[in-house]
Amino acid sequence: MENIEVYSGPEPHIEVHKYYGGVVPAAVVLALVLQAFLPVHFRWASYLELPLLVTLYFALSKRNPSSGLLLGMVVGLLQDSLSRTPLGLYGIAKTVVGFAGSSIGARIDVEHPIARFLLTIGFYLCHHAVFALTSRLLLAQHNESYITIPILIASVVNAFIAIALFPLLDRFRKPS
Repeated sequence: MENIEVYSGPEPHIEVHKYYGGVVPAAVVLALVLQAFLPVHFRWASYLELPLLVTLYFALSKRNPSSGLLLGMVVGLLQDSLSRTPLGLYGIAKTVVGFAGSSIGARIDVEHPIARFLLTIGFYLCHHAVFALTSRLLLAQHNESYITIPILIASVVNAFIAIALFPLLDRFRKPS
């Protein structure tokens, strides 16, 4: 019989990132302001979901499900208050994304651009599905579909925006 050696060393360490003071609130406020005003002036901006991208970035980076959940809730409720949606729809959807993003970020390395691209597409579709499902179940509104061509296009557009936005936000990390 052949001896097989199994490596039982320590688990690979995934770094939790810290940011300079005020970076997270400033990024959230800037994303919410741009989300509120860009679609008014530019028709193409209706595809953007900047608060989702900020929530996803910090959830993946901080890798703490509790802080991801709370960040998603706060960003979602603030977005609800600035939009014409009933209070709580974005809050629920972004809470789910913040929690799931933090949970995934704690288990895998999400620093690679391709991983960020694919995760952004997946979480955009998840966000929209939770938003549509919540709208149907809680408000009995059947005007939101789960998957359409514009939603798929928006998920890819947001993924490309994330490829540019995430490295920009990486510059505000505290050195470890």
